[in-house]
Amino acid sequence: MSVMEVFPVRGLPEVKPGDDIGRLILAALRRGRLRLKDGDVVVVKQKVVSKAEGRLVRLADVVPGPRAERLAKSQMKDPRLVALILREAVRVVRAAHGVIITETRHGFVCANSGIDQSNVGKGVAALLPLDPDRSARGVRAALERSTGARLAVVVTDTFGRPWRVGQTDVAIGCSGIEPLIRYAGKTDRFGYKLRVTQPAVVDEIAGAAELVLGKLSGIPVAVVRGASYSRGESGAKQLVMPRERDLFR
Repeated sequence: MSVMEVFPVRGLPEVKPGDDIGRLILAALRRGRLRLKDGDVVVVKQKVVSKAEGRLVRLADVVPGPRAERLAKSQMKDPRLVALILREAVRVVRAAHGVIITETRHGFVCANSGIDQSNVGKGVAALLPLDPDRSARGVRAALERSTGARLAVVVTDTFGRPWRVGQTDVAIGCSGIEPLIRYAGKTDRFGYKLRVTQPAVVDEIAGAAELVLGKLSGIPVAVVRGASYSRGESGAKQLVMPRERDLFR
């Protein structure tokens, strides 16, 4: 068993549309005298990716339609926010108790289509990146090009879980790392043959990084060192449960 360390990357400026996240991370690493090494996993919160990619919407510019108005009234939400939620969803899974659960274009089943209003300014909503795996590939390419290190990048967001109270950070995009560790066919130390066990290592890394970053620190990037993983480019899309096997849809 290896020792794993998590280092917060301090000193990133407020990210704006069009910013090069890789360049900003490299500058912050230099200021903090933290050098990337082979095998490091750079964890980037979704919010800064969405900001850099211009996935921000002013609620004042949104005109809700009749469906959004009805749903907003029943769930006691801002109709403009509900209009965005519906725009980013392929379907509404359930709406109750002031919560709107949707399936996004990415296949994620989450609250409010992943739209968030925290840490973006008053009257502004941040949408999920269009392709978080592609976003992770871009950041990784920039970091590897400048450092020469073989890295992985994980883009994270905070999701609730249908069978547990509370939220945790999970991976919505990744590059340079296989999202799952597959133990099917292997035996444990008592001789039991595993059939379906496959830990979502990118989600575990996302949760570990969140323990250091938190929600209110203003630090959106961490370096995870010592994590055991396989290199690959399957992307976090591999974590989306097929609808025919999903017990919650």
